[in-house]
Amino acid sequence: MKSRLIAFCVCALALAPAPVAVGAALDAYGRLPALDDLALSPDGKELAYVTGYQGDSAVVVYDIDTSKVTAGINVGHIKVRDIRWADNDNLLVTASSVSLQDVIGSTRERFVTQIFTVSAKTLHPLMIGKSESLNVVYSVPVSRVISGRTIVFVDGEHFVEGRGQLTLFAIDIGQSDFAANRVRLLQEGNPLSAGWTVDENGNVVASEEYDEGSEDWVLNLKVNNRWVKSIDMVAPIDTPDVEGFSSDGRSLVVRMLDKGSIAIKQVSLADGSVTSLANADPYLAYPIVDERTGRLIGHVRTDATTHYMFLNGSDQALWNAVVQAFPGETVELVSTSRDRRRVLVRVDGPRSGCEYEFVDLNTGAAKPIGAKFEGIGPSDVSDVKYISYAAADGRSIPAYLTLPRGRTPKNLPLVVLAHGGPTAQDEPGFDWWAQALASRGYAVLQPQFRGSTGLGWEHLSAGFGQWGRKMQTDLSDGVRYLAAQGIADPKRVCIVGGSYGGYAALAGPTLDRGVYRCAVAVAPVSDPHEMLRWQRNRQLTSDSIALRFWARFMGVEGYDDPKLSEISPAAHAARADAPILLIHGNHDTVVPISQSEDMDSALRTAGKSVSFVRLDSEDHWLSRSETREQMLQATVAFLETHNPAN
Repeated sequence: MKSRLIAFCVCALALAPAPVAVGAALDAYGRLPALDDLALSPDGKELAYVTGYQGDSAVVVYDIDTSKVTAGINVGHIKVRDIRWADNDNLLVTASSVSLQDVIGSTRERFVTQIFTVSAKTLHPLMIGKSESLNVVYSVPVSRVISGRTIVFVDGEHFVEGRGQLTLFAIDIGQSDFAANRVRLLQEGNPLSAGWTVDENGNVVASEEYDEGSEDWVLNLKVNNRWVKSIDMVAPIDTPDVEGFSSDGRSLVVRMLDKGSIAIKQVSLADGSVTSLANADPYLAYPIVDERTGRLIGHVRTDATTHYMFLNGSDQALWNAVVQAFPGETVELVSTSRDRRRVLVRVDGPRSGCEYEFVDLNTGAAKPIGAKFEGIGPSDVSDVKYISYAAADGRSIPAYLTLPRGRTPKNLPLVVLAHGGPTAQDEPGFDWWAQALASRGYAVLQPQFRGSTGLGWEHLSAGFGQWGRKMQTDLSDGVRYLAAQGIADPKRVCIVGGSYGGYAALAGPTLDRGVYRCAVAVAPVSDPHEMLRWQRNRQLTSDSIALRFWARFMGVEGYDDPKLSEISPAAHAARADAPILLIHGNHDTVVPISQSEDMDSALRTAGKSVSFVRLDSEDHWLSRSETREQMLQATVAFLETHNPAN
């Protein structure tokens, strides 16, 4: 079975490593980053990144020491999702496109990985020519150097009796002949297969299985060449995460829900025994993993800033030295060399704006690489404060508040910017959407409402059943708090958001009325009943993990629960008390554009003020510059019409 390959054009690029500032026009905030997905080579000598190039995107390789571009790939409008070094000469470039028809008939985002050999300036698909296999990947590739050869391991798709199933492949990218014999089928999956774990020597040491029907999750370990069941648990929604290997490489570290709280387990590779890791709290955010070995080296938490906590004392001391070089600013670890002596960081703050810096810990020298966004300098970045306020029931709601530059923080026009998910979180540092709105004179509030991640299981689980209820009033409680503080003018507030945040934007004027002057909903859920029915048809089952996830937060029993109408903006369109702008991409594979079409129709039928902007060839994540800029221009024009900042 053949699949359509994504074509890349390999060419020489004369790209400057650092964009030149041209002023902070609105498009500068909406444009895709000039420098993105940066990655240092294992030896720390070269830097790869994604950038814009004459309206298209390109992957560029840049020599750190000489400050010269050495190679590049013009990828056109293809959406590059990840780049990483397999070794010092080979880059793995993972991109995606919308497949208009999946093997089961639905529209999905398909991912492929290609190998760019820098010295030869050649490009080849990672998966090619293997009989009965698709040129698609279902996970980010993992690279291991074994006996001097680079082997890439990836979850792909292999067909057995006409049915595709998850399969682990091993690809020898050092082989000069890019033919099928370099691709090995390493582990053939079964209908329940959910992935594999490969150690630093290239051995498959674990496999995961998940049965959506029985809700059974299993971790199997390979002990003495025999597969042994190590963990077998019921997981209706929250399946465990294998985060990596322990620092000594002797155990797997597994994050799971256990007795109503997050637990970190260590699973012995010697015998499969499971022990609890003390003090799981630091893992509330996400782990730091050495991608060359798969071993955990630390973890990250976020609040007012980003905290990196390394397991090794010398790593922590080195990181502390990096952070101290940028006082008063948020420092994000982007990439390191194999020995962690050469480090790439992103620095956000009043002095740097939003830029990348290379730090050589061997010499103690720092070198600017360039601004993340072309045309946005330090003077174009508004101040962000970390605050918290009490919801109506007393729950503490953390939030990020962006205040417009040059304006006294008193009686400001306010935009509530609700994140998606809902199991997601905003993070400290530069947020292009919030900064764009602040640049137009608006204060921007980004609440971490109950149901958000990064604040522990208790805060997340407090959102269960609160979709359109307390998750919604957590937002308007923030408005009331800022009004009481004198920061925001309660008569000049609008709500904006995408995905779940788009739902929240619609629920403001329809369910939590009397707070907002206008609402902008990007790729929103407007009718939960129709959304769940679409999800059911897509999954071909009435009991999938996706449906259980949605039902948990919506507080319903299933896709046909009559209580869904209680939290449906479409069902309450006639009650809308503010103008609404709908924005949706016609290639959205997460929330279908029909959700916006139906809301538009319901509002028009009710005689309400509504506008609808369709984004051609755009997905759920606003992945293209043209349409992201279009979204931002439409949003700001709508805000300035219905809630002018002056």
